[in-house]
Amino acid sequence: MTISAAPGELVAIDLLPGPRWIEVVEELWGRGVAFLPLDSRLTERERRAIVDRASPSLILGEDEETWFADGAAVDERIGVVVATSGTSGAPKLAELSRSAVRAALESSAGALGLEPQHVWVSCLTPAHIGGLLVLLRGVEGHHPLDVHGRFDPARLVAGAPCWASVVPTMVRRLVADGADLHGLSLLVGGAPLDPVLRAHAEGRGAAIVETYGLTETCGGVAYDGRLLAGTRARLDGGGAMELRGPTVMEGYRHDPQGTAGAFTVDGWLRTGDLGRIDDDGTVVVEGRADDAIRSGGERIWPDEVESVLREHPKVADAAVAARPDAEWGEHVAAWVVPRRIDEAPTLEEIRAFAKERLASFKAPRELFLVPDVPRTSSGKIRRRYLPDT
Repeated sequence: MTISAAPGELVAIDLLPGPRWIEVVEELWGRGVAFLPLDSRLTERERRAIVDRASPSLILGEDEETWFADGAAVDERIGVVVATSGTSGAPKLAELSRSAVRAALESSAGALGLEPQHVWVSCLTPAHIGGLLVLLRGVEGHHPLDVHGRFDPARLVAGAPCWASVVPTMVRRLVADGADLHGLSLLVGGAPLDPVLRAHAEGRGAAIVETYGLTETCGGVAYDGRLLAGTRARLDGGGAMELRGPTVMEGYRHDPQGTAGAFTVDGWLRTGDLGRIDDDGTVVVEGRADDAIRSGGERIWPDEVESVLREHPKVADAAVAARPDAEWGEHVAAWVVPRRIDEAPTLEEIRAFAKERLASFKAPRELFLVPDVPRTSSGKIRRRYLPDT
């Protein structure tokens, strides 16, 4: 295969997930041509919006190449342009340099003790940084790759021993399948991993490493709370995490205002996540700053409450967010997917269950029964899309 693009041009890849991605990524990366992976699960309108914002020179589709006369140049240092998950609005386009991607791969390999013979399974969309890095592990790290067109728990288990990057929803499906997970080594990112779910997966034999990072940092920069080589973290005056290191993006494509807002004046990346750094250097992320619920002077983290609610025998899934409260400023509301619609939990049941495990002020004061919880493709809850009633 020869793709008719050169360094300094951006190629948008609009392919279905599958083995063809390996040869495309290998060619473009090897020739120093920057590329933007598109998520095939998005509608044509959504993909077109990303393409319009990115202004590539070329779109590589299933059967053809489409050139644009007005495609915008890209700095030749850039290796990939990746759309962020867009939990609070339209995704931004993070420009990641080739050196940043290589630093991410090298620091990850060192932390995990990877050897070239270790097999990686690609079961995440390559349009997200976690899935894309798996393909680049094959190209740069020469790991054997098994590319799945979609996530299939049975197929992943059958391929063990292997490594895979997954999101918490995939871990939940693996556990629900009831299979023996010995031989599976899972990097879990994209959203917080429920500690109870992690314990279940490890009890079945899986090796779990929970990652923290952003698209803007080439994915995970902390594994089980430990920062990877070269990455530093600090907290601002309000307790928000800031990061600096060799894997941080150059900026957002065609968005100088967004880029300026993403960095402090001394060059640290603002993550928007609140947390703490323990004395031993462990990074603990408590949640998104704009997700925190402030009730009567207390700060409540939705992730903590959601984790408890998902343990309720009548709850299949749950999301938690703030609702206005005349007395307390805000209170906790829960959106719950019942396991069975004819046996849905009541607010009183949910509150009693939560109060046995959490401080009473964290217990939901409103309950909404919903058919599903709106999430990004990486598993993050899209709280702004939770229905009002």
